[in-house]
Amino acid sequence: MTAPSIIQWLEKRVKDRLQAEDHAHDTFLRIITSKETPNLNEPRAYLTTIAKRLLINHWRRSAIEKAYLERLSAYPEEVTISVEDSAIILEVLREIDELLNQLPEKVRTAFLLAQLDDLTYVEIGQRLGVSDRMVRKYMAQAMFQCLSAGF
Repeated sequence: MTAPSIIQWLEKRVKDRLQAEDHAHDTFLRIITSKETPNLNEPRAYLTTIAKRLLINHWRRSAIEKAYLERLSAYPEEVTISVEDSAIILEVLREIDELLNQLPEKVRTAFLLAQLDDLTYVEIGQRLGVSDRMVRKYMAQAMFQCLSAGF
């Protein structure tokens, strides 16, 4: 896949030429800095896979930012957050999202149900189809991950 065709491929997905060029740059940068040996037998598939992963990360970050801004707009106007504080909060939210995505799915789900939905371990266990004792293990694993990352 040549550089112009990957840009075109990306532009179809992000609907913005400059953003597509940025993602193409990031794709090639990731290849250059990777410690893995690229699969040169299928260069198009290799580039596409990397570009898709970058797009998924981009969309995840965008979803976090959108949710944050929607939540922020629900506050009264007299409660304002500086641009700098807002940027810091968004960065921390992205770091937490990245941290949680490293956890196994059930551990992540249990943690989010406890933290965001304020469910008890019994309720979480019922939703996940596991015992409350297993939920305790999930929560310990999630807490350990958060603590070891400095949160």
